[in-house]
This record gives sequence, C-alpha cells and structure tokens, in this order.
Amino acid sequence: MKKKRILLKVGSNTLTKETDNISRGKIEDLANQIAKLQDTCEFVIVSSGAIAAAKQFVKLESKGKEITVKQALASIGQPHLIRIYQEIFRECGLLTSQCLLSYSDFEKEQSRTNIVNTINVLVANNYIPIINENDTVATDEIKFGDNDKLGALTASLLKADLFIIATNTNGIYTKESMENGTPKTIEVVEDFDALLKQVVSSKSKHGSGGMLSKIEAATVTKNANIETWIVNGLEDNFILNAFDNKIQFTKIK
Repeated sequence: MKKKRILLKVGSNTLTKETDNISRGKIEDLANQIAKLQDTCEFVIVSSGAIAAAKQFVKLESKGKEITVKQALASIGQPHLIRIYQEIFRECGLLTSQCLLSYSDFEKEQSRTNIVNTINVLVANNYIPIINENDTVATDEIKFGDNDKLGALTASLLKADLFIIATNTNGIYTKESMENGTPKTIEVVEDFDALLKQVVSSKSKHGSGGMLSKIEAATVTKNANIETWIVNGLEDNFILNAFDNKIQFTKIK
C-alpha cells in the first residue's frame, strides 16, 4: 500500500506553546502522533523554532551576553532544535534527519532535483526529514512568513498528498466573527477569492507569519493540486483529531 505523504509545517508559536521556550511536550506530541500513523502515512516536517531555541540557550552559553542578530541566533539555535527533535523522536522509535533549504534552491532545476532525490531516499529509509530555512545565509528570512511559504514550496516539489499547517488558531476565522470577538472557523474553502476577503492580518508573537502568509502558502499548494489543512497545533493529538474530524479546522481544497 502506498503511504500518504504529508508535509507538516510547525510554526514557532506551536513549538513553544506560545511561551519563550521550545516545548519538549509539544515535540513529544508530534512524535507520538507520527508513530501512530507511520503504517499509513509518511511525514516530512518543515519546522521553525531555531531562533526560539537559541533564546533559550544563548544566555546560558554566552554568560548572559545578549545576541540580537537573527541570523546568528538561528545558527546557534538550529543544532539545539534538531537535537531535541532527535532525542524525543528516537524515544518513539522514529529516525530524523536535518535539511536546510534556501529559497534560491527552488529556482534552480538541479537543486530542485537534488532536494527531491535526497528526501525520497531519506523517506524510503524511514528517516523523517526536518527542514528549516537556511537562516544563516538568508537575508529575506523574516519576509517569508515563518516558513509557511517554504512548507508550501516543499510540499509542491515533493508532490505531497496533504499539507498541514500547525498554527495557534482553529483554522481561519470569518472576518465578521473576529470583529465580534467570537471566532468562528471557516471549515471548507472552495472559493479562494472569497477567502482573501475574510482575512484579518495578524502576526504571531514568535513567528513572522500570520494568517495572510498561510493563505499565500495555500495558494502555492492549491496550484499544485494539494489540499491544505490549517489546524490548531497547540492542541494535543491535533493531527489524529483532524483526521477523525473531532476538531474544528480549515480545509482548503
């Protein structure tokens, strides 16, 4: 049986559970769910969180000195982030690998082919690729919206069956409900232009995303005929519950 290929994009606010530290509990939650689904699904993860991881360790390591340059923080935090994934996923019997990509990689035919070949080999050997932007060389890093676009481009390149964006809301809310202060989830989106009119722009605390960048990402996957789900990653078992339709989230078909 061919496994369903899922590209899971996890933002900083999900990984930190909206605190200032990477949440080991959240990474355990991801690992537990992936372990339960491994007979039917194969996962590729696009994960933010390098800068959040750095903020956790940098004061300890550099005797309290403050480092403010985002690229430098990303460089310090990335190995910590991958180590946390590796330790926790290993406890669930899952193998992980790291892939750092930059946007220019998607523009060159040769690098696109290399990305696909490498990731296919990893997945075929039961390694879960954990992808992040190569922030230390990226100058536009913060412009791209907390890896939403990186996730969408990667999903399209790898011909994923499903693109799941884990965020801190129950999907996309209608504009009217946001203005009333009673958020109501748009459950299924068939008409994209109507969706754009619903969006209220907001940035998350750690991330550089917000709902608009998620919709822009969904535009990319929609053009590649990939369904996108926007799910509340702060909840435990959010992937399993979305599959069972036990929670409210947005499906963009």
